[in-house]
Amino acid sequence: MGPLNGYTVIDLSVGIAGAYCTKLLAEAGATVVKVEPPEGDPLRRWSASGAEIAPGDDGALFSFLACSKHSVVTDVDADIDYVNALLDGADAVVWSRGSSVAEHSVLTPAAILSAHPHLTVTSITPFGLDGPWSDRPATEFTLQAWSGGIVGLGRGSADRAPVYVGGQVGEYLAGAYASAATLASRLRGGAELVDLSMLETQILGLTYYPVAYYEMLGRPWRDARRLTVPGIARAKDGLIDIGCGTAQQWFDLCAMTGHQDWIDEDSPLSITEQANEKSDELYAWVESQTVDEIRDLATAFRIPNAPVANGANVTGLDHFVERGSFVVNPRDGFSQPGHPYRTSPMVLRAPEPAPRLGEHTEHYRSRDDVPGRRQEPSAGLPFEGLRVLDMTTFWAGPSCTHILAMLGAEVIHVESTRRPDGTRLIAGIPVTEDQWWEKSPIFSGLNTNKKGLTLDLQSAAGRDLLNRLIATCDVIVENFTPRVIDQIGLDFAAVQAIRPDAVMLRMPGFGLDGPWRDNPAFAYVIEAASGISWLTGYPDRNPYEPYSVGDPNAGIHALNALLVALEHRRRTGQGMLVEAAMVDAALSVAAEQPIEFSAYGALLNRDGNRGPTAAPQNLYRTNEIDEFGRADCWVAVAAETDEQWAGLCEAVGRHDWAADPDLSTSAGRRARHDDIDEHIAKWCAGRTGDDIVDTLWERGVPVAKVMQPHRQTEIAQLAARGFFEDVGHPVNARTPHSTLPFTLSRGPERVHTAPAPLLGQHNHELLSELGLTNEAIADLEAQGVIGHAPAMGPSKAKTG
Repeated sequence: MGPLNGYTVIDLSVGIAGAYCTKLLAEAGATVVKVEPPEGDPLRRWSASGAEIAPGDDGALFSFLACSKHSVVTDVDADIDYVNALLDGADAVVWSRGSSVAEHSVLTPAAILSAHPHLTVTSITPFGLDGPWSDRPATEFTLQAWSGGIVGLGRGSADRAPVYVGGQVGEYLAGAYASAATLASRLRGGAELVDLSMLETQILGLTYYPVAYYEMLGRPWRDARRLTVPGIARAKDGLIDIGCGTAQQWFDLCAMTGHQDWIDEDSPLSITEQANEKSDELYAWVESQTVDEIRDLATAFRIPNAPVANGANVTGLDHFVERGSFVVNPRDGFSQPGHPYRTSPMVLRAPEPAPRLGEHTEHYRSRDDVPGRRQEPSAGLPFEGLRVLDMTTFWAGPSCTHILAMLGAEVIHVESTRRPDGTRLIAGIPVTEDQWWEKSPIFSGLNTNKKGLTLDLQSAAGRDLLNRLIATCDVIVENFTPRVIDQIGLDFAAVQAIRPDAVMLRMPGFGLDGPWRDNPAFAYVIEAASGISWLTGYPDRNPYEPYSVGDPNAGIHALNALLVALEHRRRTGQGMLVEAAMVDAALSVAAEQPIEFSAYGALLNRDGNRGPTAAPQNLYRTNEIDEFGRADCWVAVAAETDEQWAGLCEAVGRHDWAADPDLSTSAGRRARHDDIDEHIAKWCAGRTGDDIVDTLWERGVPVAKVMQPHRQTEIAQLAARGFFEDVGHPVNARTPHSTLPFTLSRGPERVHTAPAPLLGQHNHELLSELGLTNEAIADLEAQGVIGHAPAMGPSKAKTG
């Protein structure tokens, strides 16, 4: 039945974000009742490829997202008592705009909570429920522009417009955050409004703490569009992704390609700059090999690599076949991703057929019992009292444990002086600077509220202390490749022998089994292997790595998995192993590609800045010069509805478009996209971004300036919602840090309560709690088991 058995969720949402949120809840055992108007959710009629959906049938994506749910139909004006009865018997509501049900005056989030104060009401909107932009129109595309995610990581070519991340990834990110926020609220009894902003989820999912980076270091992460080298490149027989995330991986790549002479440990250049200098030779080498030959070599050298997957080939890749990563849709027979995480024992519900429209209406009308359960709200933060041993590094793992720390958990972040957290090393800070390892804005952004402990786990003393610490912790989290944990003997059996009720959350890149098990995994290879990269870029060039989605997407999915495991533990007293592989989470947010191919034979392809949900949709240059002295300022415009199209026609002075029957449908507009683009581009070319935004927003058209991500603090909506909080630090200046992409009406008012820890800052405190004396702690430091500074050569730090 699942750990959430007995937890009832009323789904008043429309579109992917809410549907994905409630899908995750349903898979964990919740009863999800989707309330639809008589015409049904528009997603029932959706196909990204434009496949024809017969009357009475549902689109394949809906069939995937609605597995294991119930559907009721109501005319709210005539039957509000029915909806109120459902709400009264529920535990939570997931709400978004877009249907006559959700937009009824008595079914706004505030009205629902007022009438049913026991509920958790989770609202998903583009900008949040409050603030100056709360009612502004937006799409996935324009939100990516506002977030800085389109230009922040230099994606695209300098001779063209930058490109957005394809595939509606922002919708899935919002859904995953909404699910986790709903479950976090549940831990303290609900009775509150969860107000999620999709703009803020995009900032956390598509940019890399750019404000803190800029404020602390005085420079942006990247200031120009350029290829990641080697990145996605063409081999003899197809596309492959090869990456260098560390200095050692660059040295190994030099050796693998027969260019040991390129290795210069004293080079003043970062590894990114060194790779770009050698790009022609690297691409030539890749072209001389087959994909399999390169992958065999790269894997042997432990260099991140992956094939570039798409809807046609992803289900047949050997790793996914062996792991059973795809399953058959139980109603319509196409292939769809399995669960985005796995548990042992398996407690997640196997997918059940999606409901037909109104299939359960009479069932709920005739019920006399109340399906929901009441839980008294408790004071305090959702994760208070939870102790977490955080053995994670870089981005994916720390982003998961960071949310726990911001919402009340005691999180102990374990590093070693020999191998500090990788984010301490990637900011390009000269090792000649005093305490250079404490000055990484990325580490600071990911680790506030945590405690810092150093332990050398290669030593017997370090492993003994780790085991003693595990005995005091509820949760152990790690995100190394499986072989690393194997080497130190810390599998789930070892954890259970120490603490039987502990939850162990493992976050390997490719999973705990399968032929790619031990491959190193950074965001870019996860994006390539899952299909996310395939949809990102220009149609006439190789795809681009988003270089951002893989890690935070894995982190928020891992948090969902952990919350399910903690509920299982609460009900049974049993510990649990959770496997939250990065690639499984990525496959779920790229689900539309294999689904469309399996259901309709349609291969979705990248199309620059055009997309499936709006026509026209594109980036257009303004008349401004950017802060780097280039004519490189852009706006994003997208018209998803006929009303938005009419507003666009009025704004750009093309009333003939509005009267043209050939342009009265999205398909017609898509067919003449080039002509429409040409006129909008001319109209924008003589205007500033602010002028364009004001003009189009006044007419209800989704539009955005393509923001440099380090300028996020200039967005009035974020300021109104308090999305950034200033954080002090013993080494660094007080700096704005991003917070959570949702607010909770019962608090906290502030989420950053302590800066990221200095290396080993809490060694004495934590080891004293284990009973060690001052003398014993001093001995450990003298032996190098613990410490406060990296014990590593300068070359290891020259990344970035």
